[in-house]
Amino acid sequence: MRHLARWGRKQGISCFRLYERDVPEYPAIVDWYADENATDPTREGDAVVWLFTRKKDDTLQKEVDHRRDSEAEILAGLDIPRDRMHVKHRGRQSSGSGDREQYERVDTRAMTKVVREHDLRFEVNLSDYLDVGLFLDHRPTRKSVQDRAAGKRVLNLFAYTGSFSVHARAGGALATTTVDMSRTYLEWYERNLELNGLGVDPRHRVVHADCLQWLERGPRRDERYDIVICDPPTFSNSKRMRAGSFSIDRDHPQVLDWMSRFVAPGGEIFFSTNSRSFDMAENAIPTGFGSHEISHRTVPEDFRNRTIHRCWRLAEGWKPRTRR
Repeated sequence: MRHLARWGRKQGISCFRLYERDVPEYPAIVDWYADENATDPTREGDAVVWLFTRKKDDTLQKEVDHRRDSEAEILAGLDIPRDRMHVKHRGRQSSGSGDREQYERVDTRAMTKVVREHDLRFEVNLSDYLDVGLFLDHRPTRKSVQDRAAGKRVLNLFAYTGSFSVHARAGGALATTTVDMSRTYLEWYERNLELNGLGVDPRHRVVHADCLQWLERGPRRDERYDIVICDPPTFSNSKRMRAGSFSIDRDHPQVLDWMSRFVAPGGEIFFSTNSRSFDMAENAIPTGFGSHEISHRTVPEDFRNRTIHRCWRLAEGWKPRTRR
């Protein structure tokens, strides 16, 4: 905590991954969210915790005892009261993958706060959803988009609470289009804009739509983007797919092909996934594009799990790299 708090202050970051299965006896993930203006971020914050079962805890009582022990260690180690520790339980999706289902509401307490990331402000909700509104593992990619957005047209697909779009706007993007299927999260995005002195206008559109349907329809006349960002769910039910569902492992060639139609000459795509079983298909890269995996640069330094996600940059004119 002391090391990461100092590191965060230097970079204008008040939320970070604190612990991830560092001690085998305690398989858990702990993320820390300090207030944006905290004078002492090691004390003025909340812990969001995921606890995982152990094979040796083969009875319900052993599981309960381990959970209580883990929670007590976290509270003691961080010296915080119980109401500032938010324990999450992630169930398995119908895909069997166990990956995140971000649209599921689990509470109604609305325990929100404003945190800081590279000196931008974001609202997080620590209580009501499995995910709090800001995926910490994509922090470097958001900063990369901000650094290259000046004068560019940016498309943010599966946008969630719009953090990529906020970074693009802060970086001087000429225009942005932010697409998501949830009105709740798009309204959250608009609040994030307001926190940073920004707003919605004709150049910066918010689109409430199923991203797959929106992509399949194709771009309007003269609608092209210099930067396209796509971080889709691992699995979802979708009538747009022949199988009646969407699986990023299976369907990414189709999605990348649809996206390529929106890319302006000289433009680029940032494509990422949290699927642990993902393997980029040989036929997935659209004609005229090349690709380069950049995962080693997009996983933040506070994440010891270097495989938390995988990320590619696709651009026109590159020659695809041949695997050896």
